Amino acid sequence: MSSALTERARELDVLHAATDLRGRFRLPAGVIYLDGNSLGALPQGVAEAVADVVHRQWGNDLIASWNDAGWWEAPARVGDAIGALIGAAPGQVVCTDSTSVNLYKAVVAAARMRPGRRVVLTDPDSFPTDLYVTDAAARDAGLVVERVSPADAVARIAEVGDDLVLASYSSVDYRTGELWDLAEITRAAHEVGALACWDLCHSAGVLDVGLDEHGADLAVGCGYKYLNGGPGAPAFIYVAHRHQDDFDQPLSGWNGHATPFAMAPDFVPAPGITRARVGTPPLLGMLALEAALRAYDGVDPAVARERSLSLTGFFLECLDDLVPGLEVATPREDAHRGSQVSVRHPQAYAVVQALIARGVVGDFRESDIVRLGFAPLYLTHADALAAAEHLRDVIEGREFEREEFATRATVT
Repeated sequence: MSSALTERARELDVLHAATDLRGRFRLPAGVIYLDGNSLGALPQGVAEAVADVVHRQWGNDLIASWNDAGWWEAPARVGDAIGALIGAAPGQVVCTDSTSVNLYKAVVAAARMRPGRRVVLTDPDSFPTDLYVTDAAARDAGLVVERVSPADAVARIAEVGDDLVLASYSSVDYRTGELWDLAEITRAAHEVGALACWDLCHSAGVLDVGLDEHGADLAVGCGYKYLNGGPGAPAFIYVAHRHQDDFDQPLSGWNGHATPFAMAPDFVPAPGITRARVGTPPLLGMLALEAALRAYDGVDPAVARERSLSLTGFFLECLDDLVPGLEVATPREDAHRGSQVSVRHPQAYAVVQALIARGVVGDFRESDIVRLGFAPLYLTHADALAAAEHLRDVIEGREFEREEFATRATVT
């Protein structure tokens, strides 16, 4: 163990002691959890909240809980709680459906808001569901998809000009952790009269996103990564206030109706963000997410971002000192780095499995990415140093060559 790094970790943890909120989470002893960018840790109070929903609200109060426990209003209520973390004023975010479904709504609605235009731009390296859904929505809406790297998006937006409907990008590259310029791409889209939609799956809860500040039009994201809502937690969609009257999304479900209990035969969209709802929400998951979001009580997203950058920046320092030959895929500049550090290794899957056996939980992404996510609320700089030391030992000791680490599980 490097005494200089140990002392630096101690100093940084003292400096950031006010934002050390590990006590708000239930984490297994002896585990350094670096996979909150895939499935967040369990916050305190969630299990009890879900038990109350099951035993009292559902088990005892039954259908009365739609009114008495505020079930019907939960999507908007949870949406506003998420909005506070992504820089959205109340009334612009609703918790509903999945990221895939919400992205489909956003692309088709954008086409309807910009009739006569044909082109959607998206990142060829986006998470695959974004590519699949964007292609499907474009087919249904009569659009053409161009896959253009975010690095080249501003120039291509200017070239496409008034034929551009939508620039649809992820805020953070899910593999490398590279942070793209939401403000600049949004501005470029607006200069040609187009819209911008952002996937915030790897941003919500760890970045100071600033949707309203930067004039974003649309955004989507999931509830189960850094928001810690649990496996399969419902997602969210953001529609800026100025677009809500024109937001004509393609899935006209009764929860998005202006008068849902009138049981009218024809669809009339609800006013405001509620029109983005479709069917009956999964209340167990939604109320678990609502309880999980309380882990962010009193947390300023800008301060969480500062802690995140400190953790990932220090981890990069540790790698440079302890594993100097390792290729880092994540940008080193703070302005271009999300809340993860990804490294490349030809046996990346086996490296991840060897780390997990040591109690350091990360994940693998094709074809050679060891992905380590830093959830700032429950990780320390001491954790970052320990993880780097374990990674050094796995690589120097060639532990990844052990047979038990080579067999691929279904979920990688």
